[in-house]
Amino acid sequence: MSLNHRVALVTGGGSGVGLAVAEQLLRAGAKVAIAGRNPAKLDAGRESLQQFGPVLAVPMDVSDPASVEAGVARVVEQFGTIGLLVNNAGVNIKERAFRELTPQSWQQLLRTNLDGAFYCTRAVLPGMLQQRDGVIININSVSGKRANPLAGAAYAASKFGMAAMLTCLGVEEREQNIRICNIYPGEIDTAILDARPTPVTAEQRKVILRPADVAAAVLFVASQPDHVSIPELIIKPTAHVYF
Repeated sequence: MSLNHRVALVTGGGSGVGLAVAEQLLRAGAKVAIAGRNPAKLDAGRESLQQFGPVLAVPMDVSDPASVEAGVARVVEQFGTIGLLVNNAGVNIKERAFRELTPQSWQQLLRTNLDGAFYCTRAVLPGMLQQRDGVIININSVSGKRANPLAGAAYAASKFGMAAMLTCLGVEEREQNIRICNIYPGEIDTAILDARPTPVTAEQRKVILRPADVAAAVLFVASQPDHVSIPELIIKPTAHVYF
């Protein structure tokens, strides 16, 4: 399916995976809005993307429903109804062991990773239902499939929750042509690795995924014809084991 004239919203779009996804979608003909909390990073991202197509930078805190509603309204006003949402915004913390978690750190991860996906999906869904067409792609994590201490209990809980929430939506609205995909990447060489309790070495970074690898998976899912839905897609470094 051509992405020509399709309006896409990519959260966490100012850098890393989000920026790579935005570039791939623009190259495929979509109109793309990148959203994030850092205006300077968003502006830099927009400038780097302008050569590929129409792009809009929208300051948005996905953990704040009012900020999400305002950002989505701006995108719709500028580009039209959003037909593709990429829930990419996500965070992690260094204090990941269960005994280190506090109510504040627990809420920090759930508000961004899980609540943020809910708020963004809820904001774009009415437009998708009205046009009976929409694709929602979650950049999840293999930690949303296989919980492990490396990612941490709170992060895994937020990613499992994201998958469950949007999988239910896909079943509920399948007759309205709303297609949901959870993409589960393994380790990616992005800034989120800086939040690791143990620093990631240069040698480790050489064998893990790049943002462009995940962006290619997003484009593959988003480019399928209307009658094709890909509920799940796992992508991992070849050097890593997946059980």
